[in-house]
Amino acid sequence: MDHPQLAAAESGAVTTFYSYRGGAGCTMALARIAAMLAGQGAAGTPVLMVDWDLQAPGLHHYFPAGHDAPGVVELFMACRDQLQRRGGAVPDDGGEALAHAVLAAVDWERCVVRVDQRRPLFLMRAGRFDDGYAGRLAGLDWEALFHACPALFRCFGATLARHFRHVLVDAPHGRSDGAGICTALLPQRLVLLFDANRPGLEAMESLVQRVTAFRLSHDAAPRALMMYPAPARMAADDGVQRARLRHGDPAAGLPGYQPLFERVLSAAYGVADLSLDSYFSEVLLPQSRELAGGEQLAGHRGHCASDAGGGVPAASAGPGAEEGQGDRCSPGRAYEALLAWLEPGHPPWCARSELALLADVAQARMALDGSAARCIQLAYCLFRLGAVQRDSGRDAHALHAFRESAALYAAHAGDAHLDTALARTQMAALLLRRRQWDEARLLLRQAGDARAAALGPEHPEMLAVRAMQAQALAGQGYVTAALARQLEVLDIQLRTLGGNHTDTLDSLAQRAALLLQAGDLEQARQLLEQVLAARTKLSGAQHPAALRVAGALAHTVALLSVQAPPVPPIQPVQPEAVRQPVPAYEAVAAAGAGHPDNVYALRDSKPPQGQPEGSAGCAELS
Repeated sequence: MDHPQLAAAESGAVTTFYSYRGGAGCTMALARIAAMLAGQGAAGTPVLMVDWDLQAPGLHHYFPAGHDAPGVVELFMACRDQLQRRGGAVPDDGGEALAHAVLAAVDWERCVVRVDQRRPLFLMRAGRFDDGYAGRLAGLDWEALFHACPALFRCFGATLARHFRHVLVDAPHGRSDGAGICTALLPQRLVLLFDANRPGLEAMESLVQRVTAFRLSHDAAPRALMMYPAPARMAADDGVQRARLRHGDPAAGLPGYQPLFERVLSAAYGVADLSLDSYFSEVLLPQSRELAGGEQLAGHRGHCASDAGGGVPAASAGPGAEEGQGDRCSPGRAYEALLAWLEPGHPPWCARSELALLADVAQARMALDGSAARCIQLAYCLFRLGAVQRDSGRDAHALHAFRESAALYAAHAGDAHLDTALARTQMAALLLRRRQWDEARLLLRQAGDARAAALGPEHPEMLAVRAMQAQALAGQGYVTAALARQLEVLDIQLRTLGGNHTDTLDSLAQRAALLLQAGDLEQARQLLEQVLAARTKLSGAQHPAALRVAGALAHTVALLSVQAPPVPPIQPVQPEAVRQPVPAYEAVAAAGAGHPDNVYALRDSKPPQGQPEGSAGCAELS
């Protein structure tokens, strides 16, 4: 077989294309994406297409080569014969060693033919289409093959992935043994082409649940499987109807494919608040008559799939290679959008703006050579990635990116560097959202020390850090200290910015929340009324900031109206008078923020006799 060999360390991925009903353009999508992938890079990327739609094979129409070559049917007939000769019970390991021995014995490479002489594009046909094809297919018992060697199909996919960067499998539609093999056993990635109607969506929901349950129950260590739903046969010229199908229309009984897949994938992957908004804004496979009849790709009529008339846009094709290439609903643009997520294996809930940053991070990691400059470049890329992930609501991923960025900056630029402080501040903001007060306070102290030294105590960034410190103190129950720290911020803002500045109004609203927590409902109400009046005058009653203040005020008034006894203030615990030096962040992370050796592990102690509560000031608690 004439194809490049890839090292095991550069193993590729098996991707299955599946649609529940025929006619969704599954085979055409696979053919076009295969040609696009094979044209990447100067030497191309090795791509293998596998036609497993054995009842209605179609890939050979797009790539007419190897008419007499055996295919999937003949290959697994040979595997069946090998297993029968070897006999015996299934080994305890599920037959993995047996599967590799069988695949080596049957010489699977004889079933692979090259279909493009200018790019490394290969095809494993459904079989040899002679008079005996139907009989050979009918004689294959896929379930018996699985029980004879459960690891056979999984090892088959892994073997192909060691030789090709991408293995694209055209699965049979509907529910069948073949569809189960292609969706549950073979792939690491699964492209689900669906009709955006109730039967089509219910079928896809059921498939995702079955595949997820199978992977979790049959694999000792469940293998990764990333799923990419793709709406198919969408009318490109009816934006109103596309919006109804995407977001749903309860009056018409349309569930909406975006909310359905957000719910289904969230349950499958355990990702809370998963959003596919960016993904589905880009990925849309429109209804197209192009190549719908299985015509040869033009490039293969002339041994080059990148011909402008072939409908397979290659990297070398000019902007005019396909009519409407810039249109989101044009076929070429649609497949390129899907590849932005599919080719690198990024999950569909990554925002489009995140994809380029993920590539930058990967490139920066590859360029690491131990020098400080390379490490700081990676820290910069990670910080930008964390900012995008934070803005898209993916707090856990953003926290991970900021954490690594802060560690790199601290190690190679120093704790006092402003970039280190900025990364730690972003970490602390996310930790406050997650109510992880101890670690947030430690980071804010470290960031505050660095910013105060570099920017001065009244710089807006320093005031933002102090406001966050007040929030952390309140979260831990030190409300009096939080009010004192917040008052420091407010005094500076009133003096330097004035009472109607948006930053000052934000601080007044924060103070009202602290007063509410302390049980001073009346003063909280007065402050909120003041803030609401200023916000309304400044930006209108319907501005989001004004609406938030109005909601807080309504809540406070409701608490006052029930005339419930005020909540007693939570008495803060005084720290020890003498603090230990601030430890390195790595030591705190290893020992935990609550470790007695860490400065932020506040030990219980009573105030000295005659000293009023809170007189030690915020400095001892920040």
